[in-house]
Amino acid sequence: MGNSVMLNGVEYAGEQIAYKDSTYELVSKVAYLIGVPLRIFQNEHEPPKIEIYNRLEQDKNARIIRNLCIIRTAIERNYRKINDIMRMEYRGLLSMPEILPMSSMQQLSNDGISFIKKSSTKLCHHIIEINRLISDRINNCKSLFPIWINWAYIKELFIMPNGLTEDGTKDAADIYYASLSYYPYQMYINWVPMDEGNVLYNDKKFATLLYQWHCDAFTEYSKVSDAGAFVKNNIYDFIDDSEKTVLVVDCENSDPYKLCATLKNLDYEVMQKITAIILFDDVHTATAWRILENYTRIPVEHIMIERIKQNKSLVDIKLTARACQEHYQKQVDSFVIVSSDSDYWGLISSLPDARFLVMIEREKCGPDMKAALAESGIFYCYLDDFYSGNSEDIKKNALFKEMYRWIDNSVHLNVNDMFDAALRNTRIEMSPAERRQFYEKHIRHMTLTIDENGNVSIELKRG
Repeated sequence: MGNSVMLNGVEYAGEQIAYKDSTYELVSKVAYLIGVPLRIFQNEHEPPKIEIYNRLEQDKNARIIRNLCIIRTAIERNYRKINDIMRMEYRGLLSMPEILPMSSMQQLSNDGISFIKKSSTKLCHHIIEINRLISDRINNCKSLFPIWINWAYIKELFIMPNGLTEDGTKDAADIYYASLSYYPYQMYINWVPMDEGNVLYNDKKFATLLYQWHCDAFTEYSKVSDAGAFVKNNIYDFIDDSEKTVLVVDCENSDPYKLCATLKNLDYEVMQKITAIILFDDVHTATAWRILENYTRIPVEHIMIERIKQNKSLVDIKLTARACQEHYQKQVDSFVIVSSDSDYWGLISSLPDARFLVMIEREKCGPDMKAALAESGIFYCYLDDFYSGNSEDIKKNALFKEMYRWIDNSVHLNVNDMFDAALRNTRIEMSPAERRQFYEKHIRHMTLTIDENGNVSIELKRG
């Protein structure tokens, strides 16, 4: 490609843009929803992935939007022909199987959706009703997309401008006819059509263009890309060529969420050859690392290291000592070190018979360390390069786990003990039947209320 530069994770070479190592999650979902034909998903050389098609086919909300979009595009593409048949032959849309996809009509009917009304005497009225249904229902598909992509930008693709009026449908049809070849797989979307190639080529290209269309810049490129085959194959070869591999992690100098995302996106069978993951953790960073065991089946050993001096961590010393022990006593011949700290060059240089692979983070590792690794022929890769689009789920699960732990440690309330104490202190006697009735009506359905400062109180049902 000649001279090229990297900008926002996209490689630019002259006027040509190569979107390397991208994912296909976003484009597959958009392709499904706008009605791209099944045969495109079944073609392994096309971007949309059949597994995502199969997954969304089980989602009623997604199915409804897809079939409405398929019919809308079919009407737009054959508007004049359909209109002539309706006027000259007095045939309704359900009697045009040679033009309109009856399978989509039937599926909508099965899902309880009808856009054909007896009062609709003009073809544009049918399009208006389809537009209304899409507008009312598109938000039902919001949960299909991750929170790091701007949903408003995606939603707009489905909303025909001024689409609830005859003039709006006519304007949209004129734009569509004039630039049919620019539309993705010739399916209707709301955009300013231009020659962008396949806008659904991959997630990196789609997200870049989507934000550009709104005078915005997409920057979350780790969410739409994954480490390339070169990086992954080097990791796999390193593990395959080893007799015994251990992954050691300096928790102070590593991001738990990036490491979780990396492990999730490496081949499961190969990664099972790693005998253990050993976390060397300072008490100040322990919480986040508790999530790792939930995202790997490799045995995890979590070593907590106390500080003798509060301003001096002993993690690097303990890690080095344990690695030497693993090498000499347990015959571990290969180590994957997860750390961006240059202190581990001492460990690497002191075990000349061991093999090392290092995982670092771009912003945390200096040029001297990377130069030393390269000169010694030690392969290193960036945790930042691995697909992190699923890290939001990892972070959310970590938050819930920590909040439940905090609740368990902070709140101790047994409602039966509370009720017993209230009866004793008020000297009120209740029969078992009265007690059950009071409990069911007033206690079982107690609620939490939260004030503007975040303070929580419990409200009993008094009515």
